[in-house]
Amino acid sequence: MEDKDYGHRPVLLEECMEALAVRPGGIYLDGTLGRAGHSQAILRRLTSGRLIGIDRDQEAIDAAKERLAEFGDRTTLVHGNFSDLGEILQNLGITGVDGMLFDLGVSSPQLDEPRRGFSYMHDAPLDMRMDASAALDAFQVVNLWSCEELRRILFEYGEERFAPQIARAILRAREDKPIETTGQLAEIIRSAMPARALREKQHPAKRSFQAIRIAVNGELDALPPMLEAAADALSPGGRLAVITFHSLEDRIVKRKLRELSNGCTCPPEFPVCVCGKKPRLQLISRKPIAAGPAELEENPRSRSARLRVAERTAF
Repeated sequence: MEDKDYGHRPVLLEECMEALAVRPGGIYLDGTLGRAGHSQAILRRLTSGRLIGIDRDQEAIDAAKERLAEFGDRTTLVHGNFSDLGEILQNLGITGVDGMLFDLGVSSPQLDEPRRGFSYMHDAPLDMRMDASAALDAFQVVNLWSCEELRRILFEYGEERFAPQIARAILRAREDKPIETTGQLAEIIRSAMPARALREKQHPAKRSFQAIRIAVNGELDALPPMLEAAADALSPGGRLAVITFHSLEDRIVKRKLRELSNGCTCPPEFPVCVCGKKPRLQLISRKPIAAGPAELEENPRSRSARLRVAERTAF
């Protein structure tokens, strides 16, 4: 059901609710509040239960307070990074959670607000910080990082095949004067790419902007510790649902969930297990869940969304 007050339908909403199997009296956690659409759907299914909402963006926290006000003290909102999940739950005195949801990547409000500097579609100051209080921003990455480091992040985080050409173009441009806006950066990226690449359907700056955003926010580094902490904090039978939006995220999540569901870390040639590690999770979906035709038509941004689900074992 679309929220008429906010005009925004969270990605894979029904699939997430089915995956979490929300119990009315349970404790649930939304580790990426965003517009709080997923949180609102969880809260509507709770009676005596509780929701913990986390976001590193203070603007998201402030908006969620208003949107979720009707649910009163059943909601606890925390300004923080989900990589600190274990510490956050400890500070709240919570020892077991019945379900957790993480909707990774940049949120719609961040993309839609030009001044945040996430989008190549608007000219704005180079920023890209999910947490506005963070020290590192896109301006520093673009203007201070070495050519080799720029090439590395463009290739590794953006899977940009023209990373060397783009990195060199950025260095040439900033030798003249600092690159200050998203519009300037997008034009530099465009100028570095061959004509055949400019004829592709997607915007020529899409992969590079993704790479710089990931570097600014340390997005990929935060995933393994978050998934470890989530597995530890779930109550037996509790569900973990993670939505990714690009192959890099999905590979990390897939690999970590598989590791947590295997348990044993002994080399394959060992005849018996000597590490003693037990599986902490059981995979509910071997393959990721994607958006259906109706959602794809309604929300084109859901096209790249992939949902993976796991359940805490009884061990």
